[in-house]
Amino acid sequence: MSGPSAKKIEFRHLPLGDVGSTIAELMERARKGEEAGLWVTAERQLAGRGRRGRTWSSEPGNLYSSLLLIDPAEPHLLGSLPLAVAVAVHDAIAAVLPPLGGHISIKWPNDVLIDGAKTSGILIESEFLPDGRQAVVIGCGINVAHHPNAEGYASTCLHEHGAHVSPEELFAHLFKTMERMLDIWDGGRGIAAIRDRWLDRASGIGGQIVVRLPDSEIHGLFAGIDGDGRLLLALPDGGHRTFAAGDVFFPAASAAPNQIQDNA
Repeated sequence: MSGPSAKKIEFRHLPLGDVGSTIAELMERARKGEEAGLWVTAERQLAGRGRRGRTWSSEPGNLYSSLLLIDPAEPHLLGSLPLAVAVAVHDAIAAVLPPLGGHISIKWPNDVLIDGAKTSGILIESEFLPDGRQAVVIGCGINVAHHPNAEGYASTCLHEHGAHVSPEELFAHLFKTMERMLDIWDGGRGIAAIRDRWLDRASGIGGQIVVRLPDSEIHGLFAGIDGDGRLLLALPDGGHRTFAAGDVFFPAASAAPNQIQDNA
């Protein structure tokens, strides 16, 4: 991977037992001078969290991992990073899923689904360090042995689809797919190639969706994503809207549609 400084990252792995959260662990290490490329995995998270403060079940048996990047892209290119991460997680899961294990896809922007049920989540956090550099931590959680019974969306785990792997075995795949996708992403300069890969794996394009915002719901057809990775929504009146964030529902898919929930 080559960010603004074009410095090659040395990826490495630190396995841990119980932690508060893998993201918090890495961010604290970044404040103390840790360099980019460190992966942290945990057997259990005691304070796992999802996007917008949602809770995240983090019992042993699943994969809890985070990766530290430092100044990975220019600010105007950083918004496409979640797409690259989603493709990496998708491909890691696809590598262990049996041929008849189910249909794997990505729901915008970065939920990975098996047969329409959520099996992973991603949460990306950043902060500026005292020396002015930006620390970006990518948190990836994948349901391996069990999954939460959460309201509002269906969930599943790899074991239920015949992928009887350990978290350690799955992480070995994620380590490789993430390095490969970040290299293609190339500090945001490779967004076109990442966008093509994301669209090849996407769920729901051309179908009816609902984008739920804090104060409203917008209905329309999922028309894909733009060059920056924003969702394109075709409105009933013939117009279009783009969204950089929001909770997406597939109302025609089930009575309890799948809701995006990113994970650390």
